[in-house]
Amino acid sequence: MHAHDILFISSILFISSVSISLEVIFINICPYLEYSFQILGKKWNGLIIHYLSLCENNSTSFTEMVQEISNITPRVLSMRLTELIEYSLVKKEVIDSPTVTISYKLTEKGQALVSALQPIQKWAIENKDKV
Repeated sequence: MHAHDILFISSILFISSVSISLEVIFINICPYLEYSFQILGKKWNGLIIHYLSLCENNSTSFTEMVQEISNITPRVLSMRLTELIEYSLVKKEVIDSPTVTISYKLTEKGQALVSALQPIQKWAIENKDKV
């Protein structure tokens, strides 16, 4: 057996042990938390949901959201609202009147998410400024 054979065998053992530990980590990931973070992990989604929860009837217009949510561009707001609609958290309502009005409203699923976020908001209020 040569020195390079021993190095090769050592490398195989090391790679093998690394892949086993990575597999264990993957098994422990909760698919429900992963789903939640797919939604809330995107910038603006949580704030849009929170903003809608503060509006009368959990509903407002696109223009009002652009004006009220600091630093969000109309393009990004449009993309995020489309995603939230696809997740069934927000619905787009078109009101036919002399002038067509479009509003965005939290669905029941969206309202349930708002309730789930309240303990996180409480935690942030209590811990944001702690070192």
